This record gives sequence, C-alpha cells and structure tokens, in this order.
Amino acid sequence: MSYKRPFNVDATLSAVAIAYKNGAANRIADEVMPRVPVGSETFKWHEYPLAEAFQVPEAEVGRRGRVRQMEFSSEEKESSVKDWGLESPIPHSDISEAERQRAAKLSMHNPETHAVEMLQETIGNIREVRVANIIHNPDTYDATRREVLAGGDQLTDYVNSDPINVIGDAMNGTLIYRPNMMVISRYGWSKLSKHPKLVNAVRGGGTTDGIITPEQFLDLFAGEGLQNIQIGEAYYNSAKPGQDPSLQRAWGNHIALIHQNRQATTQPGMVTFGYTAELGAKIAGRIIDEDVGLEGGVRIRTGERVRELVVAKDAGYFIQNAFAAQ
Repeated sequence: MSYKRPFNVDATLSAVAIAYKNGAANRIADEVMPRVPVGSETFKWHEYPLAEAFQVPEAEVGRRGRVRQMEFSSEEKESSVKDWGLESPIPHSDISEAERQRAAKLSMHNPETHAVEMLQETIGNIREVRVANIIHNPDTYDATRREVLAGGDQLTDYVNSDPINVIGDAMNGTLIYRPNMMVISRYGWSKLSKHPKLVNAVRGGGTTDGIITPEQFLDLFAGEGLQNIQIGEAYYNSAKPGQDPSLQRAWGNHIALIHQNRQATTQPGMVTFGYTAELGAKIAGRIIDEDVGLEGGVRIRTGERVRELVVAKDAGYFIQNAFAAQ
C-alpha cells in the first residue's frame, strides 16, 4: 500500500540547511559540545563517574611483585535524540514573483532557500542558548568542582582579585583529566583580558595597562594544559511574543573549564566532558499548503535531531559569578 508522505525532504534545501552558517554570529556550541553521530533515535552512551572509577592502592612494587592496575569504569545509559525544527509559510505569489525577477536578472532572491537560511539561523541560536544553559549552569558540575566568587574576589575587581591563582587552582580542580578548554562570555573576556595582573604576567616590567590576546592567555596557561578558549558572543531575545525585545547574553558572567576530546564518541574508551549526539544531517523540505495566501503556497520546514549530553562532569570545573554583573 502506497501513501504520500506529509513532508518531503528536498535535497537542494537540505544542502542549504547543512551549509548555512552565519559567521558573524560567532556561535560556539559546536566547539564546546561537538556533534557525534548516532545510528538511531534511541542510542546507548557511557557516563564516566571518574570519582568512583579510580582507587588509591599501595603503589610500592616489590622486586618480584606485580604492579597494581587502575582502570576506568563507565556506566552504560540509554537516551534518544530530540527533534528541533521550525517552518515558514510562503505564498505561491511570492515564489512566482521571485522566479520572474530571477528570469529577468533583476534579483537572485529565492524565498525558499532564504526561508531555510533564516530558520537555520534561529535554530542555531536556540541551540547556542541551550548549550550555554548547560555549560554555564553550576548544577552541571560536581559539587566539589565549582566555586562562587564574590566581592573583591571577582575578576572585575582589578585591585584585589587574582585571576592567575583562581584559574590555576581551577585547572587543578578536576579529577584525572585536566581542562583543556575555557568557555567564557565576550563580556567576561573583555574584563579578563584587561586585568592588570594578567597584562603584567604577559608583558612584564610592571606593565599593568593594556590588553592581552587569547593567544597570549593560552601561552600563559599552556603549562597548565589549557589549549583552547571559546568566547561566546550570542544574544537572544528573552521577551515573550508581542512584547518589546529584551536582548540578553546567552553566556553568563562565569568561567567554565572543561576537558574536551574531539575524538570521543558514544562508545566507551575516550573520556570527554560532553558532546552532542546527532542523528543524520540537517534536513529541509516543503509542504504544500492550500491555506497559505489566496492562491495557496508552501511551508518550508527545516530542522535537526540532536541531544546534548554531559558524560564526565568530573572533567569540568565551574567558576560561578567570576565577573560582577554588567
């Protein structure tokens, strides 16, 4: 028995959905929680309770004795991807007019591909906020691997605070796997990069005025194992529909230090703080809709199937309220 599918995936529109990326948005979700392919909607993954996985046995070895072994353990869990999608209606009259403009070489505009691009822009922003709410949330981390700064300890206090010791201690605060990535907001970085103690540590000679680059910051903490800094710049509108816009920063006034392994998958063996399970590629297509406009039209739909997972929370450290509120 044959039947018509209500939603037909279009290869051309899907290619637009896959390729489209607004570089100016500078989103970091895919770097902080990289995508890992899974083969079905429901999948198995492994959580690494590192605090329970290691013991501290007697390490002394006799001349003929056996060397004690230490092993990782992981707990197999089951999860499933979530569907994230949006659609936009386009009247046939808009499509026809765009075709006429293109035929006359007056425009290159295609309302269908434009709709896919704008919808993917919105989906990307939703994902950025979603990942930010995970990474910059103290409940994501083990209680022993987070701290709260206040008053003179906050890194916006250039007289009393000490970012080198605060960050250095945090780098030593994870279990087994040292952080190799810092996640910070643009506001936080703008304050941290001007901190007199960091400026002097980089430039020397008692110089406390100026600004350091991310590369200089990484060089300063290279010996601690830091390799990457991700600076979140995204904004989102927190107002409800119909209300005046209220733009908020997606990334908070905090610092997250995490161990990120780009080779890790849902299979056991490689430990990483977190990743994003992804089923298939982004898709896009059209649905004929007779109720769009006077002549009918189409609904352009696009989306993805992903789920963000924190799989080794002991491999991260959180500095809450690292900076005073703006």
